[in-house]
This record gives sequence, C-alpha cells and structure tokens, in this order.
Amino acid sequence: MSRAPEEETELSEVETAVVDATADEQDAVLLFVGGPLDGRVEVRAARHGAPLPTVTHVHLHGGPKVVSRYDLQPLPGQAGVYHLRQREPRPRRGD
Repeated sequence: MSRAPEEETELSEVETAVVDATADEQDAVLLFVGGPLDGRVEVRAARHGAPLPTVTHVHLHGGPKVVSRYDLQPLPGQAGVYHLRQREPRPRRGD
C-alpha cells in the first residue's frame, strides 16, 4: 500500500501556547524604539514573567559586532517601551 507524501509544515517564529482563560496574568506587549530593533513589537507570554528591565541586542555581521542596549519604560497595563540606551562616550587615550 502506498501513501501519499505528507505535506511539510514550515515552522513559524510565532510562539503559540495554551492560554488559561481564568488566569489573571496577561501577555505583555513591548515596543522597541531606536537602533536596529526600531519598530519591532514583541509579545512576551505571561508564563515568562515580567519583562526584563534591560535587553541587550548583539548584531553580528561581516564587520565588527554591534551591541545595543534597550531600557524598559513600563506603561499602564501589560505594555512597555524599550528605548535605545545612548552610548556613553569612551575616554580618549591620554586623558
């Protein structure tokens, strides 16, 4: 008996989970402002806990690695905005 080949399903980047409708916890909606993540909206599942106060993003490419840090500004409800942290000037040699 021959079987028809099963259709492959691509994995998506969207995380899915069973949601308990009676739970008081809600997922957090987080917006990134500035830097390489500008405009990104992320939904953090309540089961992961509260959003982190600081997020570090490392971009690796052909040149030097670029490190960006984002600081959380909580908003009312289960929302927040991560703002790009301004770089601190490096001390010059000889100072």
